[in-house]
Amino acid sequence: MRLLSRSEELVLLAVWNLENEASCLPIQQKLREVTGQSWSLGSIFDPLDRLERKRLLESRLTEPTKERGGRSKRVYRLTVLGRRALNDLRSIQETLWTEALGLESEPEKP
Repeated sequence: MRLLSRSEELVLLAVWNLENEASCLPIQQKLREVTGQSWSLGSIFDPLDRLERKRLLESRLTEPTKERGGRSKRVYRLTVLGRRALNDLRSIQETLWTEALGLESEPEKP
């Protein structure tokens, strides 16, 4: 299994949570909502591109709409490999967090 960068992981999770509405602006809004941080479109486009090249995401263009001035938008969705990658990451993180018991307590003084 190839590990993902944190931004790739967050973008992949945002796409999963947005389901059929996973285009760049809703992804950006979701990430801002859950992280409390501002995300530039470039910080979203790059991971989307990498995830698509890794075959963890696939995209399609929608029909042009009047609201977008006759332009289409690119909508993303997870592939089977993308779902598997998220499940693998979750399993790894749960194992590591379970082994990190006591992290929240004060460190011992020497």
